[in-house]
Amino acid sequence: MDLQLTGKRALVTGGSKGIGRAVARQLALEGVDVVIAARNETEIKDAAAALAAETGRKVVGLTVDTSDDASVKAVVAGAVAALGGLDILVNAAAKPGGQSAPPKLAEITDALFWDDVNVKVMGYLRMAREAAPHMAANGWGRIISISGLAARSTGSTIGSIRNVAVSALTKNLADELGPQGINVTVVHPGLTRTEKTPSVVAARAAASGKSAAEVERGMASSVAIGRLVDAAEVADIVAFLASPRSVAINGDAIACGGGIRGAIHY
Repeated sequence: MDLQLTGKRALVTGGSKGIGRAVARQLALEGVDVVIAARNETEIKDAAAALAAETGRKVVGLTVDTSDDASVKAVVAGAVAALGGLDILVNAAAKPGGQSAPPKLAEITDALFWDDVNVKVMGYLRMAREAAPHMAANGWGRIISISGLAARSTGSTIGSIRNVAVSALTKNLADELGPQGINVTVVHPGLTRTEKTPSVVAARAAASGKSAAEVERGMASSVAIGRLVDAAEVADIVAFLASPRSVAINGDAIACGGGIRGAIHY
């Protein structure tokens, strides 16, 4: 299937590593010119150079702190200047979940909560607020936010709150922006294999006395496909949602955790 993405222009936050980088790579492979943005200047510049060399597309690295309004305004303006416009926004800049035990009630401080929510929920909102006018001016656009399956399960109080909030943000933006040709969707990955997974597995193995293989089987025990989903497989779904082919999907959540056993969502 031709996703009809050649020549589109995308901004991907959290693009230096993990799911964000995988998304940027897949979009570039589909013919999209991309600005990737993250906090660390060295990491984002190195990632942009590597992706440009691999894909042959224009890939530019810019720094951003999505918890800061001025920084968000600057990165969107920088992306528009670098690419000549903006068609696609992928929000992936957030503190990763699933790499350590989430805090219990007595351990949740105001600062811990607000820092997390400010980056992921307000950060996604800030990015959408700045990017949407550029898409509306062209009558077409896609906004995809990376949230997570903590929106559908307990176990991480802050993780559930922030991810449910991203879903609510998505539906509100879809209703508002849909008439302007902008589709807004949210993707819920589960525990996903990224470049950090080997070190997480090794640490858990050392702490538990289990082998790395045993630890990884435990991590995937609730996944119906029997293994962790890879970041590149999440990126395949995001690339489709970013394309004109996805016009029938708007305001909805797409789970991509390999099928979590038990609960029914409808």
